Amino acid sequence: MAMTANGMIARKNDDAPWSKEVWSEYYKFVKQKRNIIVGRRTFDLMNGANEFEKLGFPVAVVLSGKSHESGKKVFFAKTPEEALRIMKKNKIRNVVIGGGSKCNAAFLKSGLINEMVIDMEPFIFGDGISLFSEVAAEAVLDLVKIRKLSKNTVRLIYRVKNRGKKD
Repeated sequence: MAMTANGMIARKNDDAPWSKEVWSEYYKFVKQKRNIIVGRRTFDLMNGANEFEKLGFPVAVVLSGKSHESGKKVFFAKTPEEALRIMKKNKIRNVVIGGGSKCNAAFLKSGLINEMVIDMEPFIFGDGISLFSEVAAEAVLDLVKIRKLSKNTVRLIYRVKNRGKKD
């Protein structure tokens, strides 16, 4: 995920003004992994902007509370666990969770995030969409790597030490 210094993944109007370096790294990462899991709103935004074509048409699972008919490379799941079962059936082991906020929170709450790759952009949005929607969950992270993507943008890679529901 790309985010601002104050933890926003987009403005309230869904605008995500990330640098060309961040977009390039994002496309490269998803193409390499050949998959992505997103929430319904993120799917609709990406589909409308032809993002799946730019990503090389990866296997996509859409986390949605409503039932939908799955297609050849786009599947729908109601829970993070179901999304992972679909990926496993498609012989995918390293899954990319591509947002949005509710999808990210569902996976965090389920304790199913092992690693977080965050590209930090030099912005602060006073009002926006946070990395995780409100969720009763916490995680302790270990910083694994920092990589500079440009003069002002860094990639942070964290391993999730303990995860899941807050007691």
